[in-house]
Amino acid sequence: MVSFSVLGPLDARDADGTPIRLRGPKHRAVLARLLIAQGRVVPIETLIDDLWEVAPPRATGAIRTFVGDLRRALEPERPPRAAPGLLVTHGTGYALRTAPDAVDAARFERAVADARESKPGAALDRLQTALAEWRGPAFADFSEELWARAERARLSELRLSAVEARADAMLQLGRHTDAIPDLDAHVTDHPWREGAWRQLALALYRSGRQKDALDVVRRARTRLADELGLDPSEDLARMEFDILAHAPSLGASTRSPDAASTLWAQAADSHARGAVLGDRAQLRSTVDLLRSLALAGGESLEAAQQQRVATIRAAEDLGDPRLTARVIGAYDVPAIWSRSDYPDLAAQVVAAAGRTLDALPDADADAARARLIATIAVESRGTSNDEPRIAAHEAVRIARHLDNPPLLAFALNGLFMQTFHRTGLAAERDAIGAELIGLASRHDLPAHELLGRLMRLQSCCAVGDIEGADAQARAADELAARYDSPLVVVFTTWYRALRLALTGRPAPEIAEAYRAAAPLLDRSGMPGMQHGMLPLALLSIRIQHNLPLPAPATTDWGPYTSWVEPLLLAEHGNPDAARAALRDLADPPHDHMAEALWSLVARSAGAVGDSATLERARAALAPARNELAGAQSGILSFGPIARPTTP
Repeated sequence: MVSFSVLGPLDARDADGTPIRLRGPKHRAVLARLLIAQGRVVPIETLIDDLWEVAPPRATGAIRTFVGDLRRALEPERPPRAAPGLLVTHGTGYALRTAPDAVDAARFERAVADARESKPGAALDRLQTALAEWRGPAFADFSEELWARAERARLSELRLSAVEARADAMLQLGRHTDAIPDLDAHVTDHPWREGAWRQLALALYRSGRQKDALDVVRRARTRLADELGLDPSEDLARMEFDILAHAPSLGASTRSPDAASTLWAQAADSHARGAVLGDRAQLRSTVDLLRSLALAGGESLEAAQQQRVATIRAAEDLGDPRLTARVIGAYDVPAIWSRSDYPDLAAQVVAAAGRTLDALPDADADAARARLIATIAVESRGTSNDEPRIAAHEAVRIARHLDNPPLLAFALNGLFMQTFHRTGLAAERDAIGAELIGLASRHDLPAHELLGRLMRLQSCCAVGDIEGADAQARAADELAARYDSPLVVVFTTWYRALRLALTGRPAPEIAEAYRAAAPLLDRSGMPGMQHGMLPLALLSIRIQHNLPLPAPATTDWGPYTSWVEPLLLAEHGNPDAARAALRDLADPPHDHMAEALWSLVARSAGAVGDSATLERARAALAPARNELAGAQSGILSFGPIARPTTP
């Protein structure tokens, strides 16, 4: 049986395995073209068109000569007048009738198909054998020929899929370390294969190399962005978050068999119960544990918030204001989002801090007071009161006077949270972020350096500074990987979705990026940011691209409902209801979304001719006329504020 190899340079061998001489390049091209046809007839006219750009006068005769030479080479023992059995004539064309296992490409395809139906062990064996057939690129000596391009691409894609299927079999068999070298080479050569990046990260994670796994996901994102201008898929984006959260869905890491957040939550609960019984030392250690728990994000953050109030109450019950001040002030967890996740709990913390300030002896150090009033500033985010803003400035003043870097970092966080009392303060927030980055980097305060990066990321977005925002996002991701800070990826992933909108990408692409980012936010433990954010982001795309808006009362807009509904009513032909809704509408909260919501109010008022509300919105937005509505969030934008009244 004559056999053929096309998974590499074209090669033909006789039944003994001896190479068959195929003479010149045109002979080889005819044979390759017939092999690509896989037994189908190739008309002589097609062969002429494929072999020459401009056919010579005797092209038909030349083809017949090539075919005759190939027949003699492939069937040297065939009698002179006997009909050929391998390279046959059919009408005005030719076909190659090979045995089922005569072509390496056919064997490869069957092995891959069989592997899909096999258990992991058998699949691995079949795939190893199949991949060993390859000696180079398919039809390697015809890389410039248009007629070979589709088949070369098809076989190459099948080979890449087989490499990934082999890795998947290894992962299922627990051979995580064995899968790493080939996967690393695979993604280096084929960076657009997002599934392979995920496999490599998973193999590293299960091998106990969690930092390397994170680096792989971030390397994938960088290559996709730099070389292809793409953002990672939902699966790849989720992979980064899952690694940081030690998600059970990844399987066990040899270094972390249990989910860290669960262990921390259990430990915090145990500490808090002991603290309630009056153990002063345990109260202080509980706060340290809760701080670590909060920095982990997700369920850990939720657990920390709940236990924090119980710990403060336990401290107050002991009647020692100094101890209570330390318990309240030690929870200096950086806060970036200006809508409270748990407003009832925050109000309880603020009330306790106020009581403790009143009870604290006048002779006590200013540092304790500064931490308490900084706590009030942070936990009073989103309010319209002047007192928290005054408190924030006072905390910063005391910290500067004491030359206390950690205290100053916390106080600057409080000041940041109080810079939403009016619109148009992106530059002020950017300055706070810049100071915080410098302070934190000099004094080894990585959590607050990350906070400063995110502050500046948001402020760059507000003024459309994509280059600046990109730099802050990269720096934040690198720092988060170094210090295992899982919440950062939530903000940088959502920023990259916003980036598509700010750079004019098509609406479906932006929407896909937002939907891919949503699961990260859903599992972040930040309900104050999560609720209603995806629908609002998708609404921003519709408005920016002049697409139809959803009907009223068909979507859960969360806390943004009051400011969205008038626009939807106006859009869907109910101007009277829209005017009534605008008439009763309160001002948006003083937070990250204020410009976005005022922009919606202005659009609604303009659409239904409500001049009073329109002027009210214009006045609120006037200080921010050089910014992009909503972009201060680092999440979405409704366009330039200079034109907020466009219906």
